[in-house]
Amino acid sequence: MLKENTKDIAQIILSAVLLAVAIFIEHTFNLQVWQLLIVFLIPYLIVGFEVVKEAIEEIFHGHIFDEDFLMSIATIGAMLIGFLPNTEPMFHEAVLVMLLFKIGELLEEIADGKTEKSIEELMKIRPDYANLFKGDTFEKVDPNDVKVGDIILITPNEKVPLDGIVVEGESSLDTKAITGESIPRKIKENEEIISGTINLTSNLKVRVTKLFEESTASKIIELVKNAEEGKSKSENFITKFAKIYTPIVVILALIISFVPPLFTADYAGNLSIWLVRGLTFLVISCPCALVISVPLSFFGGIGIASKNGILIKGSNYIDQMAKAKNIVFDKTGTLTKGSFEVVAIHPEIIDEEKLLHLAAHVERFSNHPIAISLKQAFRNEDDGCKVTDIEDLSGEGIIAKVNDNKVAVGNKKLMERVGVEHKDCEHKGTIVHVALNNQYVGHIVISDKIKDDAVESLSKLEKMKIKTMMLTGDHEAIAKEIAAELGVGDYKAELLPQDKLKLLEEIKEKEGKNERTIFVGDGANDAPVLAGADVGIAMGALGSDTAIEAADIVLMDDKVRRIVDTIKISKKTVAIAKENIIFAIVIKVAVLILASFGYAPMWLAVFADVGVTLIAILNALRMLKMKID
Repeated sequence: MLKENTKDIAQIILSAVLLAVAIFIEHTFNLQVWQLLIVFLIPYLIVGFEVVKEAIEEIFHGHIFDEDFLMSIATIGAMLIGFLPNTEPMFHEAVLVMLLFKIGELLEEIADGKTEKSIEELMKIRPDYANLFKGDTFEKVDPNDVKVGDIILITPNEKVPLDGIVVEGESSLDTKAITGESIPRKIKENEEIISGTINLTSNLKVRVTKLFEESTASKIIELVKNAEEGKSKSENFITKFAKIYTPIVVILALIISFVPPLFTADYAGNLSIWLVRGLTFLVISCPCALVISVPLSFFGGIGIASKNGILIKGSNYIDQMAKAKNIVFDKTGTLTKGSFEVVAIHPEIIDEEKLLHLAAHVERFSNHPIAISLKQAFRNEDDGCKVTDIEDLSGEGIIAKVNDNKVAVGNKKLMERVGVEHKDCEHKGTIVHVALNNQYVGHIVISDKIKDDAVESLSKLEKMKIKTMMLTGDHEAIAKEIAAELGVGDYKAELLPQDKLKLLEEIKEKEGKNERTIFVGDGANDAPVLAGADVGIAMGALGSDTAIEAADIVLMDDKVRRIVDTIKISKKTVAIAKENIIFAIVIKVAVLILASFGYAPMWLAVFADVGVTLIAILNALRMLKMKID
C-alpha cells in the first residue's frame, strides 16, 4: 500500500526537514522578509506545488471552489502577509498548513486503498486464460476466444474461466470469492459450474454454456465496478453541500478580510489583522472531512458486504436497507430449499408410470424446481415421445402436446382453465394435477424443505422490529403449515406473480417516511416484484443472469441469514456516515465562529481541517473491522 505513495511520502519528509532548517535559519540569522520568503518557499513548493498546480488547472476547467483552491489561496496569502505594514511573517505557518494538508491527502489515499482492497479481492475472480480442447490436445487461450459448446479443461488450483456443464470428472470447488462460504462445494458430471470459482482436487472437462462476457464472473465484476454509481442520499447531500458551502465561505472570508477595516480609523493598519482572520477562516472552511469520509463509509460497507458474498449495486441501497421495516419473502427457493422430491403419485384411469411420464415430458424444458423434481423422478426422457405446442402459463402450469395428446400439468387454477374437475389431496406438499385430452388423470405430490437457517434468521428480524411476510403460489394449507413452522409474521397463498406485485404495492403505501419495504426472491421468476420493491434482493442467485439484472442486491449463496447481515452492515454504515457529518459540521462551525472574531490561531485552523478529516477517516475505516456473525 505504501509503495504506491512513495513519492508523496518522500515529498512530505523532505519538506518537513527543510521546514525545520528554514525555521533554524529564521531564528539564527537576521534576514530580511524577502530573504525569508525564498528560504521558506523551497519546502513550500516541494510539498505544495502539485496542490497549487491542480488549483490553477481546475480554475481553467471552471471548477474554482474546491479544496485545492482554498488551501492555495490561504497558504499563498499567509506567505505574503508579512509584507504588509505592522504584521509578523507567517512563512512557517503557511508551509505547515500545506504540509499537514498533504499528510491528510496521503492518509485519505491509504484509507481509500484499504477499502478498495476488499473489492479488489473480488476482482481476482477474473480468469487469465482457458484450456481449450482442439482435438485430443488443448492449448491456453484468452477466455474471450472460447465459444459456446467448446470443451475446456480445468486442472486443480485453476480458476474456472467460463460457465458450463461438467462432462467428465468429479472435484471440489472453492466458491469463497463468489459466495463468501469457506466450505468447498462438490461438483460432478452433468452439474453446472460457474466462472470465478477455483477447482481444487481433480481435472474437469467442461462444455461451455456462456460466452466470457456473459459469464457469472464477468457480470459480478461489472456489477462491483459500477457499485459506486448509485449514490446514497447521504453522499448526494455532501456533494450538494460542498458546492453551495465552498463559495459561501470564500465570500465570507473576503468580507471578513476587507469589510471590518472600513469601519476603523486606520484602514491600512487594521487590514493585515483582518486578512489573517480571513485566511484562517479559509483554512478552516475546507469541507475535506465531509467530502472524503462519507463516501468512504459507504464504499467500506460495499466492500465488507462483497467479502461475504453480498453484492450491493449502489450505496443508495445501503441507505434503503438501513430503513427496512417490512421484508417480504418468496417461499420456494428463498425460505425453503427448493429441492423438491416426488413423495406420492395418485393416478386416475392411467397407471403411476404413465402419469409421471406425462408430467415429466410436459415439464421437460422448464427449470422450475417442481419441474426438475418431476424430471428427476422420471429418468427415461429419451423414450421417443414428441413434445410440441408448449404453453407456459405463469403461476398456473404448462399445457403441451405429447405425441399429439393435449396434456395440462399444474395447479388447480390450470385445471379450472381447461375445464377439468380435479381432486383434492390430504398429503402435505405441492399438488401437481394432470389432465389428458381434457380428462383428469391424477395428481403428483411434491414436498419441499425449510432452509436450515430460515427460522433463526426470521427470529432475528423480528427482534430487530422488522415485519416479515411470505408470499407463495402454493396451496393455502401448505403455506399455512410452512408459515407456522418458520414463525413468519404473515403469509399469503395461491398467488400469481401479478398478485405478489399488487400486495407489495399495498404494503409500500402504508410505509412511513423513514420506512422501506424489501422483497426477497429467487430472481428467476420474481423479476417484477424485485423491481417493484424499495430494494429487491435475489436470494441464492449463484449463476442466475436474471437475478443479477433484476435485483438491487444479490446474495451469492442460499443463506437466509445474509438478509440479517445486509441490514446490520447497512445500519452501521449509515450510522458512521451520520457521525462524521455531525462531528465535522459542529467542529467547523465552532472554529469558524472563533476565527471570525480572531480567537482561532492557525494551528486550530489546521486541526479543524486536517485533524477533523483524519478523525472522520479513521471512524469510516471502522467498517472494515466489522465482523459478520
